[in-house]
Amino acid sequence: MNRPFTSPDLSGQVAIVTGASRGIGRAMALALAECGASVVCAAKTENSRDTLPGTIHETVAAIEAAGGTAVAVRTNLRKAEDIENMVSVAVEAFGGVDILVNNAGALWLQPVAQTKANRFDLLTQVNGRAAMLGAIAAMPHLQNREGRSAAAHIITVSPPLDLEMLPGKTPYLVTKYMQSLMTIGLAGELAGTGVCATSLWPATTVESQATIAHGMGTREIWRVAEVVSDAMLAILASDPAEMNGKLLLDEEALAAVGVTDLAPYNCTENGMPMRIVGAEGRAAWKMLQSAANDRKPSAP
Repeated sequence: MNRPFTSPDLSGQVAIVTGASRGIGRAMALALAECGASVVCAAKTENSRDTLPGTIHETVAAIEAAGGTAVAVRTNLRKAEDIENMVSVAVEAFGGVDILVNNAGALWLQPVAQTKANRFDLLTQVNGRAAMLGAIAAMPHLQNREGRSAAAHIITVSPPLDLEMLPGKTPYLVTKYMQSLMTIGLAGELAGTGVCATSLWPATTVESQATIAHGMGTREIWRVAEVVSDAMLAILASDPAEMNGKLLLDEEALAAVGVTDLAPYNCTENGMPMRIVGAEGRAAWKMLQSAANDRKPSAP
């Protein structure tokens, strides 16, 4: 893929991507493999269906067809043993872990009063708990990388801490902010160890199965998933000291490597991507919630 910046050379590195069966996770796995990394594609989906297309095996096949190296591992992020196995597969198949991408997540655009205990359990386990357990399982391998000069990375798809965003979607954002707080805490704990922790979040709506399933607009207001995967590569191409502990928007990560024109990432030529951060984003979320209320939300 032709990118507007120099991609990092990840030859010899091993990456784990959760939620790699479709959408942003698939784009991230493909991008990492294209840059030379061996990729563990982790997700639950092994059989595609009309309402939930894409599987980990399809992602691996696409990587291998492009000349890359990858392995699929079925992972239910609600199970600690599956997360531990995901890391073990990376070590057994490729000899270690250099990059952990906590991408998978559960979406729920409802207020506290509309949230039942089992739904909040899902959000907590798939979002905050899974990212933490992934970091715990990967940490010994990220810190023990003899002979490797490049920094190790934990990249988590989670938002900047904007408390004004909470009303109306408190259960969801509480669990996503758990991930962001983890990034900040990890950055302090890992300072000087050669491991960098960064959070990454799209500034606009992005085309994915989640935006489709939850009725979050049309392609005219979306960017392609590659805007996030390229932003991830921008983090990996930057000075780790500058990235450690940051809660970055994709636009900010790309700006760090000189990319300011994001029009090529629009889904349509004259598209107007809808911002989901800041004051403009707060208004947008109200509209998205209204659309979501007309549909029956589903677990990822």
